[in-house]
Amino acid sequence: MAIYALGDREPVLGADTYVHPDAVVIGGVTLADGVSVWPGAVLRGDYGTISVGEKTNIQDGTVIHCTVIHPTIIGAHCVVGHNAHIEGATIGDNVLIASGSVVLNGSTVGSGAVVGAGAVVPFDYEVPARRMALGIPARIREGFEVAEGHVDLNVTMYYENAKYYRGNLRRLD
Repeated sequence: MAIYALGDREPVLGADTYVHPDAVVIGGVTLADGVSVWPGAVLRGDYGTISVGEKTNIQDGTVIHCTVIHPTIIGAHCVVGHNAHIEGATIGDNVLIASGSVVLNGSTVGSGAVVGAGAVVPFDYEVPARRMALGIPARIREGFEVAEGHVDLNVTMYYENAKYYRGNLRRLD
């Protein structure tokens, strides 16, 4: 795995954390117990800090960054889909940030919420708890509440998948 210190900033990895060999974690990044980071994901804590909560999965191709003003905070039991981009935002627990979506500086995504595939959450925008944000720019889907436990199956699947990869992945070239 590619884990790098940058000056005095060193990543901190919790117990049972899995970082794929082709993922990159740099600087002021804290990954809690059971976090998984998949191929091509980049978590770059150079200007500020990034923290990822317990059993959250950061899927392939995702970019997570921060700023001096805005740390990136991702809660526990979250799913961050393929090719997502999170920068200087605060994400609650049990959130789905779907594939190809972007969540920008100063934004907050409440616990249990969903940011739909391809959505762009603009600067300083708030997605309330258990609501769904869709589109470019993202807007709240009116009259819809996200079901409790909507990400549980995916969180469990990626947690188990990380255990399998840890024991069975082998490079052939």
